[in-house]
Amino acid sequence: QETLFPYVRDNVEQYLRAHWQEEECQRDVGLLRKQAQEDSGLDGAVPIPLESGSGDAEQERVIQAVVGNVRWQMSLDRKTTALKQLQGHMWRAAYATGLVKGEVFEDVVPAIRKWREAGMKVYIYSSGSVEAQKLLFGYSTEGDILELFDGHFDTKIGPKVESESYRRIAASIGCATNNILFLTDVPREANAAEEADTHVAVVVRPGNAGLTDDEKSYYSLISSFTELFLPSST
Repeated sequence: QETLFPYVRDNVEQYLRAHWQEEECQRDVGLLRKQAQEDSGLDGAVPIPLESGSGDAEQERVIQAVVGNVRWQMSLDRKTTALKQLQGHMWRAAYATGLVKGEVFEDVVPAIRKWREAGMKVYIYSSGSVEAQKLLFGYSTEGDILELFDGHFDTKIGPKVESESYRRIAASIGCATNNILFLTDVPREANAAEEADTHVAVVVRPGNAGLTDDEKSYYSLISSFTELFLPSST
């Protein structure tokens, strides 16, 4: 929220100018244009015209429309496929050039290495796309740490606030739900995982939303992965 989304908002115009002639960028614009047509009846919607000719002025006119559309969608926190696709491509370029790095707390990598040495498997389940997850961990402040993870899940498996999603993940990795520990900072997700008979710990980190007194007393809370003592896998 504080890095990736502002990066898109502030750099979308520059990105489009730099990549406009590339096929991938034109596919992204085409998808955004189609979405804009579907949104035409919405208040404040920004249409994206077709390029009606050649030349810098015509290209600039369309680029400004795309910029306006992207910023309008982001102002409403929309999750359209068209917007997510462009964002993903912008983030990929930013990670690859070192403009953006995925921040990883210092206790995370040593803890995961210990768990893996003990025979446990580690998976990521995020509302961010699998591609976005791989960028974050592939270009992190700890370097490329993708090797630490056995797999990735996003909301294609189901919403994180629905218990069925956790049953699907368990089935996918061939594990009983009660042999899984799910770590989250969101009580609604913790509740859904618990309903699926999954073990849960709520992680309290700087910048996370606060918990109610009831939530604090009900859930197992940790502020560092060093506080987790897991049984070794047999």
